[in-house]
Amino acid sequence: MASPVLTFTDRGIYCPAGDFHIDPWRPVPRALVTHGHSDHARPGMAAYLATHQALPVIIRRLGPITAEGIAYGEARRIGGASVSFHPAGHVPGSAQIRVEVGGEVWTVSGDYKTEADGLAEPFEPVPCHAFITECTFGLPIFRWEPQPRVIDRIAAWWAGNAAAGKTSILGAYSFGKAQRLLAGLGGRGPILTHGAVEEMTQVLRDQGYPLPPTIRVTPEVTGRTHPGALAIAPPSALGSAWSARLGPVEEAFVSGWMAVRGIRRRRALGTGFVLSDHADWPGLNDAVRATGAGRVFVTHGYTAPFRRWLETQGLDAGIVETRFGDEEEAEEPLAE
Repeated sequence: MASPVLTFTDRGIYCPAGDFHIDPWRPVPRALVTHGHSDHARPGMAAYLATHQALPVIIRRLGPITAEGIAYGEARRIGGASVSFHPAGHVPGSAQIRVEVGGEVWTVSGDYKTEADGLAEPFEPVPCHAFITECTFGLPIFRWEPQPRVIDRIAAWWAGNAAAGKTSILGAYSFGKAQRLLAGLGGRGPILTHGAVEEMTQVLRDQGYPLPPTIRVTPEVTGRTHPGALAIAPPSALGSAWSARLGPVEEAFVSGWMAVRGIRRRRALGTGFVLSDHADWPGLNDAVRATGAGRVFVTHGYTAPFRRWLETQGLDAGIVETRFGDEEEAEEPLAE
């Protein structure tokens, strides 16, 4: 029996024919990286390969590394494997990685969403024999509203707070979600940013991504100097001394997890907006069908129920244990 195109090891997803790993979580000689979030782009690899668009964020986060960029759709021969990177729609620069060995094609999705957001390169299905898919929101209860409707709701909340003399603060992951909000809300008033958000935003601006002007919050920037402003900050800044300097404030959290009422209550947030950089239940199913894959591996998320569902659809489905997390729940260091 022929060796599988990809295997699953204690260092990450491994291609024996090419002698490389995809999004490894322990040091390896060669890492192919789907995108710049910290659970996928980790330090310590001898060499990195990622899309040209993802590399600046990865380098900004990891510091000096040996890294090479690759264009979307460009085929690259690595040992006995042919690889290419294809848009995942998750965040700017994110990719699915297609690996072909001896005519058999496997695709690693990384993280993805199927709704175009106007900033990240839109998701493109990759036909394959085997598909490794995330299922962060792999339950039927997760069904996202169209982005324009959510953005309009956030804008109305912001306008109401401004009319009441308050600063609006949105908690959102500093790379990806924050810039998606900026792109959707720009032009409606002054937008302030936490330092962690501003640093990632500038990396994307330098690449040419269309993002509106922002004002980094410094000790001189307060609710009085910019009345009625919107501020975007990592979730860890909510309820902190950082947010207090912008007072009076109204705070909200932006995440797919805001669809779960209990999570919103535990965060003690009166306001939550449901907007995710991951595929919802219909998106996951659409993506799996579009690949044409007969074999599907599910990872990080609601793996057991999603696998059972795929099996009822006639697919050969399995669970892969990985160390990928969910950046929507991640707490970042409060670096102003």
